[in-house]
Amino acid sequence: MKYRDLQIQTQRKPPNKKLEDGIDFLYRAYYLSQYFDDILSPLGARTISRLLEVKSVHQPPEDFFAQLNIPIYKSEQNELFFLGSKQGKAVLHCLSCKYVSLYEVAKFDKKVHSLEPLSPIKKVHTPDSDTIESLANYLKIPKEKTAKALMFWRILDQKLVFVVVRGDMFVSEAKLRNLIGEFRPATREEIIAAGASPGYASPIGLKKAIIIVDDLITKSPNLVAGANESGYHFLNVNYERDYTAHIIEDIVQADQDFLCPNCNGTLKSFKGLLVAKINGQQTDIHYYEILVALAETNHDEKGLTIPHPAAPFDVYLMHIPGKELDTHAKAEEIYNELQSAGISVLFDDRDERAGVKFNDADLIGCPIRVTVGEKGLKEGMVELKPRKEKDKQLVLIEEIAEKIKSILKP
Repeated sequence: MKYRDLQIQTQRKPPNKKLEDGIDFLYRAYYLSQYFDDILSPLGARTISRLLEVKSVHQPPEDFFAQLNIPIYKSEQNELFFLGSKQGKAVLHCLSCKYVSLYEVAKFDKKVHSLEPLSPIKKVHTPDSDTIESLANYLKIPKEKTAKALMFWRILDQKLVFVVVRGDMFVSEAKLRNLIGEFRPATREEIIAAGASPGYASPIGLKKAIIIVDDLITKSPNLVAGANESGYHFLNVNYERDYTAHIIEDIVQADQDFLCPNCNGTLKSFKGLLVAKINGQQTDIHYYEILVALAETNHDEKGLTIPHPAAPFDVYLMHIPGKELDTHAKAEEIYNELQSAGISVLFDDRDERAGVKFNDADLIGCPIRVTVGEKGLKEGMVELKPRKEKDKQLVLIEEIAEKIKSILKP
């Protein structure tokens, strides 16, 4: 295709509100029509079209992304993430074993603080202790020695859901939603109707609630829990001896520097682009996110360096006006010959200065640049330069198609 037909509008400088190099170059090279939106230009749309072609050849997603030079990490939920961007979703990642998960559903190695023998349950007066913070301060104990109670109302069947987690942990609403469906916080009236006391609630003796405990609770002995009476708590509450649950599951939120669930490493927070999700035998590809990942992993200081399988065009063809020879006409001939040879070409047919064209060629990032100049034509040659290499070479015009194919060949 021809440059002017595509109406490409490159930008010499990044926008004032700079994000990151890959996104900047996608905008400046006119893969995106707008900087702060995912509106594709003809170049961006063509790139995604070529990505579809690559995907049809490489069925295993790992092979597909390897062809694109995009490092990916697979979560336990069969989601594929690219972690080299400042955009995307919050994820937790272990640098040691490569574990990765969305932040909201990440697992972690839950530390059991004590393995002490079970002590007798005891009711104590705990005035003004209706929060974990105030309770721990009043009893002079660490938060991990308390049991935190949270009450929700399940939308599906209009039932109270009573959740118990260790006092130093926080409920992951995403994990809980995956477990019970949609819910909302329970009202004071709904909590009291179930036999619990707001601020001093406990699963002990409850009859009208679905009780869910985090799996760490079952391994944490002698916790302090509410007595379902305002101003009172129970000491030495133990799961199974003192109460049981309908569901035991991992429902707490992982965080930065928590222990990895698979190794001795620690979890670190990153932004992750969700580039694909594997559903059985099918892989759902997120093409805009892949375009961003492609730009983040394939650029230098001058612009994009998109690899052959995904580049919108294999060759950026340009001519430098001459004084004696019609370089434009010869470039047009070469353009037609390359297309006939099955090579996709972006022909910069503008009457622009050589410097402008060279800069745009680097910015757009096609794998190969072919320059038709008067000096080379006099010897029957054109200049060829792979985008990622420093050196350029002169190639006979009649050999240019085969030379390009040999460079592009995997």
